Amino acid sequence: MPPWLDAHRLRSAELDLRGAQALHRVAARPRLPRLLALCSRLADGPLWVALVLLLPWVERDGARHALLMLQLGALNLVIYYALKRSTRRRRPFEHCDDIRACIKVPDAFSFPSGHALHAFAFALLLSSFHPGLGPLLWSFAGLVALARVVLGLHFPSDVVVGALLGIATASLVLWMG
Repeated sequence: MPPWLDAHRLRSAELDLRGAQALHRVAARPRLPRLLALCSRLADGPLWVALVLLLPWVERDGARHALLMLQLGALNLVIYYALKRSTRRRRPFEHCDDIRACIKVPDAFSFPSGHALHAFAFALLLSSFHPGLGPLLWSFAGLVALARVVLGLHFPSDVVVGALLGIATASLVLWMG
C-alpha cells in the first residue's frame, strides 16, 4: 500500500475511534442509555418478522408489502454476513479501555451494523408504503444507529455504512418490485 494511502487509512481509523469515544461518553448519563438500549432491542430481528406477519392482516396491499420486506430482509442478511465474515472488524470496546458494551453483543464483529442496515432499509421501504409514517420511521432508524455507537457496540463508520447499505438495498427492492 502506498504510504500516503496507508496514512489516510490510519487517520480515518483514529477519527472513527475518537467519534466512538465521544458518543460513548453519553452512556455515562443514566437515563439515555436505557432509552437507546430499548431502541436497539426493538430493532432486533423479531420486530421485522412481526411486521412481515402483521402486514397482510392490516393493509390492503399487505401481502405484496410483506413479500417485499421478506426479499429485502433476505438480501440484507446475505450482504450483512458476507461483510461481517470478510472484514472481521473488532468492536470498539475491544479496541479501547474507556468504551464498554452496555448491552449484550449479538456477534463477534462490528462492521457493518446490521441494526442500522435493517432499520434504514425498513424505514425506506415502509415509508414508501405509508409516507405519513416516514418521520417516525426515519427517526427510529436514526436512534437505532446512534444507540449502537453510544452503547459501545459499533464505530460511527459501522452504522454509516450499515445505513447506506440499507438505503441502497431498499431502493433496489423498490425499483425491482
